[in-house]
Amino acid sequence: MVRKFFSTIAVGGLLVLSACNTVQGVGEDVESVGEAGEEAIN
Repeated sequence: MVRKFFSTIAVGGLLVLSACNTVQGVGEDVESVGEAGEEAIN
């Protein structure tokens, strides 16, 4: 029972970390698009 609990916690933690990494990557992509658009306008 304890082993199953810790396995679930570990998998959940990995999912949270991978989601944060994905959100960070999307933020960087949006930022780079904004910068490219700004350079095109200027």
